[in-house]
Amino acid sequence: MFFDPMYLLFIAPAFLFSMVAGFLTKSTFKKYSQVRTLRGMTGAEAAQMVLARAGIQDVTVVPHNGYLTDHYNPSTKQLALSEPVYGSTSIAAVGVACHEAGHAVQHAQAYKPMWIRSILVPTANIGSNVGYMVMLGGLIFSSTGMIVVGALLFSAVLLFQIVTLPVEFDASARAKKLAFEYGIVTDGERAGVSRVLNAAAMTYVAAASATLMTLLYFLIRGGVLGGRD
Repeated sequence: MFFDPMYLLFIAPAFLFSMVAGFLTKSTFKKYSQVRTLRGMTGAEAAQMVLARAGIQDVTVVPHNGYLTDHYNPSTKQLALSEPVYGSTSIAAVGVACHEAGHAVQHAQAYKPMWIRSILVPTANIGSNVGYMVMLGGLIFSSTGMIVVGALLFSAVLLFQIVTLPVEFDASARAKKLAFEYGIVTDGERAGVSRVLNAAAMTYVAAASATLMTLLYFLIRGGVLGGRD
């Protein structure tokens, strides 16, 4: 009885985009995880080379459970590589590893968007957990004020995701450039690295799109934008 068809008009395209982006990421990674690089470096070795060339000695490369759970933690200075990446010599593995090493280089060089993103993490967590529920409560109780407050909180999530985009794109650009310059991949293997990282980047665009459409739905349905229906 609470289903709103208008919700589908906003969320369905974003959901479809997310599904396609996720599928392309997994399928592209799977494809190039079966292609071994001529150099034969593992993901861990590739990441360590990027760190060493950048003069970074205080970041530890460690294995991490899971699939595509690779990440760099600025607070612990740990570069965690998932099982299919850490010990693999595939094009996909070294591409992802160099991408994560790119984040460590960003941190070492005080890359501003990364610094801003780190500051936004606590606010984004609050906005994600509380903002949606406050907006939903505003619709249920027909309270424009609640919707506005919830939207402000939820906007922190969108801002975080928008700032994340240049961080991820820059890390990928560094990975594509350095993986070739350092001889981790050959000229013929560069295309594979690019395809893997480009597909992964689209998941961040899809996430931001979904958050934006959710925010617009509540603002329009609640009469904050465009007047009341």
